[in-house]
Amino acid sequence: MTKVAKVRDLLIGGGNPISVQTMYDAPLVGDMGRIVERIYKLKMLGCDMIRFSFPSPSDRDNLSYIAKHSPIPVVADIHFDYKLAIMALECGADKVRINPGNIQSKEKSLDVARCAMDHGAAIRIGLNSGSLPSGSGKKSEIMAYSALSYIEDYERIGFENIVVSLKSSDIDTTLDSYRLFSSLSPYPLHLGVTEAGSAVMSSIRSTWALGNLIKDGIGDTLRVSINGDIEDEVIAGCEILRALGKRRSGVRIVACPRCGRHTFDSRGFLERVERRLLSLDRDISVAIMGCSVNGPGEAKDADYAISGMGRLAYLYKGGELVGKVDMEGAESALFELINE
Repeated sequence: MTKVAKVRDLLIGGGNPISVQTMYDAPLVGDMGRIVERIYKLKMLGCDMIRFSFPSPSDRDNLSYIAKHSPIPVVADIHFDYKLAIMALECGADKVRINPGNIQSKEKSLDVARCAMDHGAAIRIGLNSGSLPSGSGKKSEIMAYSALSYIEDYERIGFENIVVSLKSSDIDTTLDSYRLFSSLSPYPLHLGVTEAGSAVMSSIRSTWALGNLIKDGIGDTLRVSINGDIEDEVIAGCEILRALGKRRSGVRIVACPRCGRHTFDSRGFLERVERRLLSLDRDISVAIMGCSVNGPGEAKDADYAISGMGRLAYLYKGGELVGKVDMEGAESALFELINE
């Protein structure tokens, strides 16, 4: 079992539930209230932690606001300038993600660790295969042994509130890195396949890599890196955990692929309601079906269901037909049924 890292009130490792995180997809500017509102929506989808780029001291006030008002722990992502990492911690960031190898000197990296200790914050030692220290050998070995070296430096000054990530865009390198490190160190691991591509590509690559690691008992927190909406990152991460039996609660959606028989646009309907459904604090299954072939059968197995046939949408609860509505009222009727 791994050590436990504490990030605000979130415990990572030590047998605690695997957490899901994402990274904000825009500069830290504009209406901070709207950003906080979006973080609340991400939390409702299942997000446990959010990371922000922090490239400039000009973002200080905004990061302070986010750290104070966010309902989930906030991580500041820092590269090169150790002073920015210290500033982020002073702003209230619950964790900073740094690569100690690009912080210019060991002593400056240790200054960040000392500041994290003073503020009760954590550090993620985040290494990517695209930005490694020079050396011979496989990238997976360089990443794993570099992380061990940085940990030893931190341990010498008594800092152990550490999470490690060893990411690559290559799946085999990712798997080898995490497996090697976990065999040598008890520190908790943040899993991810970096620069994984579109929602479809990233979900497939991340499911294969993260699924294999988690089945082997490796991994304590994760991010599915998608070149797309961060809401989809959270949905994909939560679904991977549900598929592995690591996250039981939440809404499970069953939806048929659209075919030539459809008389109900199940795809368009799902696009409109998916995030709203997944934000419900309910442990239920919902079926969205497009025709009379599989619709009634799937409806019987779901807690709630809607099946379109002809010009009407049929509503089911607990497998029983409870009503029918015109297509225009299908969305509101489904949520009224669920919220009864």
